[in-house]
Amino acid sequence: MTPALIFDLDGTLVDTAPDLLGALNAILIREGRRPVDHADLRHLVGYGARTMLSEAFKMTGEAMDDARLPNLIDEYIDHYRRHVAVASRPFPGVEETLAALKARGFKLGVLTNKPQELTDLLLPALDLDRYFDAIHGAGRYSYNKPDGSTDTKLHHYRLKSTSISVLAVNTALTASHPYATAQFSSKANVVELVNGVEVSIEGNDIMQLNLTDVSPTSGVGDILSVSVQRSKGGLWFSSNWDGAKTVEKTILPGGNLSVK
Repeated sequence: MTPALIFDLDGTLVDTAPDLLGALNAILIREGRRPVDHADLRHLVGYGARTMLSEAFKMTGEAMDDARLPNLIDEYIDHYRRHVAVASRPFPGVEETLAALKARGFKLGVLTNKPQELTDLLLPALDLDRYFDAIHGAGRYSYNKPDGSTDTKLHHYRLKSTSISVLAVNTALTASHPYATAQFSSKANVVELVNGVEVSIEGNDIMQLNLTDVSPTSGVGDILSVSVQRSKGGLWFSSNWDGAKTVEKTILPGGNLSVK
């Protein structure tokens, strides 16, 4: 069997932070904001243009108007496309390592969430594409790395309610409605905690909580459900507790959900 190794790209093979920072600062300066520095960007590399722009705007003043985000992303990517390898360089020892592995018969690949178009520009510009038998970037398939079924990293997400649309408690018991119920619905922003920093994932999702008070004294049989619907369509997660066990469903297969 031929041995194979697969590498990430940004921050693993190539230090792309300088050119990503350059594209980001070009947008910020045009918008009348101060530029951000290398330290500000480091923890955001790998989370995509949406997150970098959103967080950079928060760092430099008022948060970005979500309605402007698609156009700003296009402008950011256009600038980066035209400067993709101005200051980006392979990390020390990368080329020597890749050459040695190829000489020993290894099959090598790149698997990255960098868009395929930009990946196909960067690697040839740095003369690294010659080492790889397969190069897969975002957009080549319908899913991105890491596919949820193989993601073993523990992620910490925080839901931040932004506007309540429903807050209702019904304690009037009837034959057709024998239990007290409560409902809560709100728009919410989803952020991931990365090294103690809140990184925006997406906004205007719909968070819903439903409680059915089957047994007011013991709690046995009570039903609590929590769900978050994505603004783009689809489900972030749902969790249902029946007083004895929790049944969870998430759009990231294989993940365990803990609601606190």
